[in-house]
Amino acid sequence: MPTSTMVLRTMLRVDLGEPTADRWTDDDLDRHIEHAVRDINRVAPREMVATDLTIPDPAGRELDISTLTDRIAVVAVQYPVDGQPRRLRHFEVWGDTLTLLTDTMPLAGAPVYVYYTAAHTVEEDDSTLPTHLEDIVVVGAAGYAALEYAAYAMNRVTVGDGRTPEQFLALGRDCLMQFRQDLTALKRERLRAIRTGELWTEDAR
Repeated sequence: MPTSTMVLRTMLRVDLGEPTADRWTDDDLDRHIEHAVRDINRVAPREMVATDLTIPDPAGRELDISTLTDRIAVVAVQYPVDGQPRRLRHFEVWGDTLTLLTDTMPLAGAPVYVYYTAAHTVEEDDSTLPTHLEDIVVVGAAGYAALEYAAYAMNRVTVGDGRTPEQFLALGRDCLMQFRQDLTALKRERLRAIRTGELWTEDAR
């Protein structure tokens, strides 16, 4: 079964020991899953390449990048796209406009490759999360859910399985500690991959 909000929610209820909606509704858990995914996006976003962009006609340096869905940041721009080593260009981004900072005018209609990062998305029946991030998201969401419930239940009479607000507080803290350690490890892995990956020589303007 593909990763989805429904799948992650089921995993989260197992980790929380809460198979029913007595403490958390589906909407509550979905909100905590979204929170964890946003944290993931800060350190391990999707790495994308747009290969369908072209220099405008008449020729210009500005490209419309509004079609780059869920874009976080543009990392590199390759023009022209043929030849080795890859030729990367200086660029600026303002809103949905990418400007190539070249001394000579690019060729109208020529393809441009844009390397960018994008946010992971999780829908009810689908998701862009790779398998290795699923458990990390669930740990983070469990931490947020447990802390929220602990704050709500303090000084209230609650009915349930006998677990106290203090136990949920401890669970939440433990889960978020593990989650932050996982995020740190992901960030280090990504930086290490960049350092050991192929080095591109950036062209002069």
